[in-house]
Amino acid sequence: MDPLIEEHRDEILKLARRHGVRHVHLFGSMARGTATVDSDVDFLVDLGETASALDLGALLMDLQELLGRRVDVVTESALPPLLKERVLREAVPL
Repeated sequence: MDPLIEEHRDEILKLARRHGVRHVHLFGSMARGTATVDSDVDFLVDLGETASALDLGALLMDLQELLGRRVDVVTESALPPLLKERVLREAVPL
């Protein structure tokens, strides 16, 4: 896991809870340890029962501000079938 994520892990999880997200996983280059200074941060999340698309958007914006990087936040149901298997295989829980 990338040092940037390790450094901000607690804040990431706090933001997720604030926006109704139950589980947060990291995937992509940050999870594989191959990130560069230009890499984005990819999060796979599980929305709680009360969370909405607005919460997901607000979480994305808060994470971008916290990390100073472009961020993608996706749910498992939003993943295309061809990508889902790879993402689930490499996803690392925070």
